[in-house]
Amino acid sequence: MPEVLVQYQAEIMTSIIQTAIMVGVSILAAILVGLPVGTLLFLTSKGRILENKALYNSFNLVVNIIRSFPFLLLVVFLIPFTRLIVGSAIGTAAACVPLAIIAIAHYARLVEQSLLEVPRGVIEAAISMGATVKAIIFKFLYVEARSGLVLGLTTSTISFISYSTIMGVVGGGGIGDFAIRYGYQQFKTDLMMYMIIIMIIFVQFIQIIGTTVARKIDKR
Repeated sequence: MPEVLVQYQAEIMTSIIQTAIMVGVSILAAILVGLPVGTLLFLTSKGRILENKALYNSFNLVVNIIRSFPFLLLVVFLIPFTRLIVGSAIGTAAACVPLAIIAIAHYARLVEQSLLEVPRGVIEAAISMGATVKAIIFKFLYVEARSGLVLGLTTSTISFISYSTIMGVVGGGGIGDFAIRYGYQQFKTDLMMYMIIIMIIFVQFIQIIGTTVARKIDKR
């Protein structure tokens, strides 16, 4: 192991754990909230089984606004809300708040797009069989779109890792923040490059897992 990595071993492990926490919370928020929101966007859009123009436009507007914010400005804008939620605007816990919000909006849009790819005939067949809305969602839509949903979550997770590198502005820590503070700002280019390599390995690992799972569950 290179000497510089041994020297900063404890700090590197801490930064990896911080990144894992931030990305983990983002994934959880995406699945628990982003998935239902994206499903609702699909179901309430024009021509769908729960068509509701007012509801669709409301959720669509919120999702678009959140996704339109440059992430750094979103972090700063949400500081009062973050302080209200976790009691502080600094630290890894505080960093999880804006990450969770952008995760919800990001994945919700990808969920909507995945569900739009489900053939209308599948939904029509489900309705003709007397399936309830809940059954249509879980037994037809999610089953048909499962590969796209997994790929969407994989893409989102990689974006969350990228977003987490910005969280040093609120003391969130993480690999990206470590690379900037200990590598770039202290002119230790080799340390910064090692951190970049770690990030690349993370991203490749997640992409391989996501693609493999999506391929295995793809029923086409």
